[in-house]
Amino acid sequence: MLYSCLAVIGGLAFLVYGADRFVEGAAGTARGLGVPPLIIGMTVVGIATSAPELLVGSVAAWGGKTNIAIGNAIGSNIANIGLVLGATVVTRPLIVASRTLRREYLTMCVSIAIALLLLLDLRLDRTDGVILVLCLAAIIWWMIKVARESPKADPLANEFAREMKHLRPVSRSLLLLALGLALLLGGAELLLWGAIKIAHAFGVSDLIIGLTIVAVGTSLPELAASIVSSLKNEADIAIGNVIGSNMFNMLMVLGVPALIHPVSFGPEVLVRDFSVMVLLTLMLGWMVFIHGHGKFDRLEGAALLCCYGAYMTWLYFS
Repeated sequence: MLYSCLAVIGGLAFLVYGADRFVEGAAGTARGLGVPPLIIGMTVVGIATSAPELLVGSVAAWGGKTNIAIGNAIGSNIANIGLVLGATVVTRPLIVASRTLRREYLTMCVSIAIALLLLLDLRLDRTDGVILVLCLAAIIWWMIKVARESPKADPLANEFAREMKHLRPVSRSLLLLALGLALLLGGAELLLWGAIKIAHAFGVSDLIIGLTIVAVGTSLPELAASIVSSLKNEADIAIGNVIGSNMFNMLMVLGVPALIHPVSFGPEVLVRDFSVMVLLTLMLGWMVFIHGHGKFDRLEGAALLCCYGAYMTWLYFS
């Protein structure tokens, strides 16, 4: 048990540090190739921040444990809103000004709807994987189009432009990209090995492993990035980070493992887990874009944290 706990801790450390290096390397490489900052932020960074979930899910699927990948994708989305955004807003209230984020939020809702339609038969097979990956490609194309049409004065574009000024040259960025990928792979292997050993010792299913230990672990990079962004008064990046990650989780983190190893799952995935994810997604949209008109205060952050705590309690007793 001691070795399993150490493996989980080491895997989490590798994932957090590796994800940071991977995101910086990917963004620096794209910037060096002349890609505009807003496109980098909405696509390259969004995909890179989902790299921990993708690699952990793919490694799990390669070992025949695609249920962990499903739990990881859904659980990470729940953690991103309930834990990451909740903790970020409690730390410091946010004011969201970007209109581009409204479109990105709607795109995330579309990706969730697509995933739900494919999961209704309680099976995730290679056909579903192909559809999800193709939808991902279509949404990336649409996001690039939106980014190009967005006004240069959009707050999100300005925040990304400020962040991109500090990126390293392409040669250094490529090294960071390779280092980050290696650390992510190593961290994914360690985290999965340790989490599976611990969970099986307590008789916990693969799905619960993905929804809890793995989901929280792979969401730690988003937590760190969002809190840092909020402290820099970059509220749009903090929210956009979560929205982009959740969208890619639904399409990429579910789609790629399905291509590797199809799997069937129980109805609790939809009744319990997917429904909580949808509820938190709707709460996020209401709090930020409807009720608050861009204002996201500590009380709302505390409400998200309470919802996440209630969900963890539900998992424990179920």
